[in-house]
Amino acid sequence: MRAQLARVDAVLVQALIAAALSFAHLHDIASAAGQDGWKAWAYPISVDLLLVAAWRRLRTGDAKASGWCWFVIALTASLGANVATAGLLDLGDVPAWLRILVAGWPAVAFLGGTLLAHTTTPAATNDVEAADVQEDAPEPSPEMPAQPAAIEAPPNRPAVAVPAALIEHARKVAAEHRTRTGTPIDTPTLRARLGVPAPMAEAIAAHLTPTGS
Repeated sequence: MRAQLARVDAVLVQALIAAALSFAHLHDIASAAGQDGWKAWAYPISVDLLLVAAWRRLRTGDAKASGWCWFVIALTASLGANVATAGLLDLGDVPAWLRILVAGWPAVAFLGGTLLAHTTTPAATNDVEAADVQEDAPEPSPEMPAQPAAIEAPPNRPAVAVPAALIEHARKVAAEHRTRTGTPIDTPTLRARLGVPAPMAEAIAAHLTPTGS
């Protein structure tokens, strides 16, 4: 346990040192490019926030290409400032192209942060569709208790009870798929569109076979 804590402490110290140096270098570049006062301090914060947003997107496992793209952009900005302030750039005579990059960075960071934080994932879309199915389900009549429609499953599989409203919604999804693609909807696609478990998707597909074939 002590050895593990020592390794963690060493990583934290290295992270703090790297963050402080990178922060100072970005501030110096922004200040040399004409962004003085509080604006020079805002630039390193913007770069660090974009790095954190890209890292969080990579950790979730969704849209990793977008996460890697913006992570590389933010990392390039941070490393570029570190290298430029190491004596390769005269901070007293900053070139025009660097002034343009520094001036345009806030818009780039805002775009990247918005795309990373507010992009809808497929899982969220499936949840919305499942919620719509539940909202469209008719309320049970007080005279007769609601009974789920028993769907005969393929041989050697137990029957799965599927609500009638879900079957009706599946018919609409299958009809829209046939109209759009010209082919009947398959079970994996139907499961993805409805956001239901595999056994229920197979039961729904079996029920749709007479009308979908």
